[in-house]
Amino acid sequence: MSVEELLINYFETLGLTVNTKTKARGNQGFFLKNRIDISRNIKPERVAPTLIHEFAHYIHSKIEPDMNITGGSLFKLFGSDDEIIRQELIAVTRFVDKNSLLEKLFERKEQLSQNIKQFDKVIKLDFPNFQRSKNFREFDKYIKKSDARYLLKYDRVKIVKGFLKKEVKLITVSSVEMDFPEMPRAFVAYIKQCSLKRKQRNIANRIYKYKKYYEKPAELFARFAEGIYLDKAKTVEIAPNTSKNFYKLLDGGYYYELKNILS
Repeated sequence: MSVEELLINYFETLGLTVNTKTKARGNQGFFLKNRIDISRNIKPERVAPTLIHEFAHYIHSKIEPDMNITGGSLFKLFGSDDEIIRQELIAVTRFVDKNSLLEKLFERKEQLSQNIKQFDKVIKLDFPNFQRSKNFREFDKYIKKSDARYLLKYDRVKIVKGFLKKEVKLITVSSVEMDFPEMPRAFVAYIKQCSLKRKQRNIANRIYKYKKYYEKPAELFARFAEGIYLDKAKTVEIAPNTSKNFYKLLDGGYYYELKNILS
């Protein structure tokens, strides 16, 4: 019998329902109300770690019944909410789940930052005193009566005009030179820069959202349990203080049936 089958059989003896042929709400796994869903799309080698991860959420729900609402408490989970514990758990999360590093998002954010700076140079060829932190008065005056002003908020805009509203024109940031051939190059660059700044803000918001998710005590605890399963020695090395607290509580039965799984 495989590890996965052993885990599922044990979970079911505890009254848990385990489904391995769902979409798991778009995640690798999902736990809610005594039910564990494992995505049918994950790699075979990820099934057992994901089962451990979701089981840790189940154990956590027994310690803190409102963990789904509050996100959990490090003090409740490890007997300490010291910053050292939190930083160790974040380090374990990064070891266990490379996606938590958000590398692609940070790379994209940096690339956008470089492109934004390039547009600074183009604008300053004609307006040496231009600063992104201040109003671009010359541009504001120029754009006031132009349809291009809509591109300051949106990348694509459909303009509808005429008595019967049959005149339709599509303008886009990517084609602003063709849509407005008389527009000075500095103003074209400024519109494109504004578009990049919107994208950069969106990425910053996504990074904030993901960091908030990954650093919730509930997720830190689940990935710590996952780390113990994947590589106990490495996890203890990364998080010695957390491990000391964890195993003291584990041996005392604080984590209920998690002791049976990790042993």
